[in-house]
Amino acid sequence: MQIWVDADACPAVIKEILFRAAERWQIHTTLIANRLLRTPPSAFITARQVPGGFDVADARIVQEVQPGDLVITADIPLAAQVLAKDGHALNPRGEFYTPETIHERLSVRNFLEELRGSGVQTGGPAAFSQADRKAFADRLDAFLQRQQNRR
Repeated sequence: MQIWVDADACPAVIKEILFRAAERWQIHTTLIANRLLRTPPSAFITARQVPGGFDVADARIVQEVQPGDLVITADIPLAAQVLAKDGHALNPRGEFYTPETIHERLSVRNFLEELRGSGVQTGGPAAFSQADRKAFADRLDAFLQRQQNRR
């Protein structure tokens, strides 16, 4: 299993949690972004820069992800593609996307996109909080513990 990170929009605090987890669990973690990223020196952490463009980083993640891999993303269409490849998807607020919930999440996302396209102000996501950070760290740790126990 490997961790893939949709790193362009991933909060720095989440990246720090992932860096610590990569070392602790000795799991290869790859950050994909269309800009150069700094990562700590580690045998388990890699950053890959992809060309700029709409969904280029997402396409690279989908191309690389294998069944059982974990992808960190807030991008719902990317999460749907990861689930279709039998991967796992966790957003930076600590919510796992599941086959049972992804279609509803896509529908809501598309509806809000249509509203914004017609000029309706829908607002953005709530500010990233300490509770979000803790939820992410807790869910990531529990997931990695389950994976370790399966070996």
